[in-house]
Amino acid sequence: MRSHLCAATPTLYILWITMAQVAGQEDREKTTALKDLLSRIDLDELMKKDEPPFTFPKTLEEFEYAFNEHGQLRHIKTGEPFVFNAREDLHRWNQKRYEALGEIITQYVYELLEKKCNMTKAFLPVDATEDEPTSFIYRSPDALSNPSKLLVLIQGSGVVRAGQWARRLIINQDLDSGTQIPFITRAMEEGYGVMVLNPNENYLEVEKPAKSSPLPSPTEPSDEPAEKRERKDDKEGKKKREFYEKYRNPQKETETERIPIRENGSSEEHVLYVWDHFVSKAAAKNVFIMAHSYGGLSFVELMNQREMQVKNRVCAVALTDSAHNIWLQETSKGTQDWMQQHCCNWVSSSEPLDTPLDPMLPDCPRVSAGTERHELTSWMSFTSIFRFFSEVLEAKEDEEAEETSNTVTTRSSSLKNKHQDL
Repeated sequence: MRSHLCAATPTLYILWITMAQVAGQEDREKTTALKDLLSRIDLDELMKKDEPPFTFPKTLEEFEYAFNEHGQLRHIKTGEPFVFNAREDLHRWNQKRYEALGEIITQYVYELLEKKCNMTKAFLPVDATEDEPTSFIYRSPDALSNPSKLLVLIQGSGVVRAGQWARRLIINQDLDSGTQIPFITRAMEEGYGVMVLNPNENYLEVEKPAKSSPLPSPTEPSDEPAEKRERKDDKEGKKKREFYEKYRNPQKETETERIPIRENGSSEEHVLYVWDHFVSKAAAKNVFIMAHSYGGLSFVELMNQREMQVKNRVCAVALTDSAHNIWLQETSKGTQDWMQQHCCNWVSSSEPLDTPLDPMLPDCPRVSAGTERHELTSWMSFTSIFRFFSEVLEAKEDEEAEETSNTVTTRSSSLKNKHQDL
């Protein structure tokens, strides 16, 4: 019995070594596969492996949200405000969901401009061909024909489009604070024609064509028979695929490229283009401009390019937390002096509304918007801005009436003197 065990021991020992070698080989192959995987994607990408697909509703109804009678976005079933963190620990997915809702909000605001405000689109460039990308602005029916007053609205930078001041306010607060609709409605009631600019619609985004797979690099000739080499490659490939399946690649965002819109490739270009092709051709004797944040910078750039035209046509400019800088934008002394007389900038501040603040640069007066939140400065200054416009217009009309009276008096006196001479 002992002799049989002794004879079997070397055999068992060899079998154990063989099994250990096989296991070690498998471990090495797994380690190699893991290193290969980690070399392809970073740790952040691995963390996204359980992300749900970026497939979101296309309408407010499908999102199960609606605006109530107060213009607040609420869940149809619960009545609760919008919840950003719909899924915990999935920030990228939550952000994509928020952006998808934002695109629906943009279309919703366009509908309000057309149905509630009776505005229509004017496409840019005005001479666009059928196959080139275009943008647009909104204008009231009398925007070009109103002989008295025209109001031009210029938003800030970012994702907002025509008719919006801040997407965050529309979603989390209400339509009045986040859109330009109250300004449009008030302006129309007071006899203004209105133009709503769209300075962030600068390009057409299209999906990039799929890249062709590179040709395999030539390998060193092997002494192994081709059939054996193919079986070996298939075996290694299958192992890698099975291993990758456990750590599936996270979903990739679609790669896109941007085709700029001719002569409207930036906010500054857009404002200049709309001035040249629309505002300068409007019949209004008095042009008023309201610009928020980066829109203020674009307005100052317009002054740099069309200084005399702006001075001759624009009656007053209301800025809200404007991003302009007369030094960096190298404005002329004449522009700075004109801004001192015709502009007012409502800025974020803890001071009460309309409280005068120290000027940071020698351009235009600064007053408090009554809020420390940048995106709220336009809405909080709503009443003050229209009062400012009315006061400036009244002062201008009084001055013109006085000049007319002086002209008539001078002419009458001249005729009287001539009569006496005769």
